[in-house]
Amino acid sequence: MEQKNNQSAQLGREGEILAVAHLRENGYEIVERNWRFGKLEIDIIARKGNVLSIVEVKTRSGDYFGEPEDGVTKAKERFLATAADHYIISRNLDVEVRYDIISIVIHNGRHELKMIEDAFYPYM
Repeated sequence: MEQKNNQSAQLGREGEILAVAHLRENGYEIVERNWRFGKLEIDIIARKGNVLSIVEVKTRSGDYFGEPEDGVTKAKERFLATAADHYIISRNLDVEVRYDIISIVIHNGRHELKMIEDAFYPYM
């Protein structure tokens, strides 16, 4: 089980590196990575103009169990919204907020990345 958790963590780190590169290539400034509020975590907070993008990165080694983005549940959406609210308030930001998902499948040394802008609107 320990090895599987290590492999999963490594896969997640690889996915976040690919996501950051994708965002930068598309004109985003990376503001925070793995920002925490208590037990809640936002994978990436990026900014492009006056839009603050709250990015959840989902990485898998295959799509046997559906697309990676299918792993973002309603509960996860609420957690992200709560953490984002605290981030914005703590920094006194006046920005448009958008919730995005970067979905990545890494297999045999290759990857497929899909950015889903406005992936959800969290209802509290």
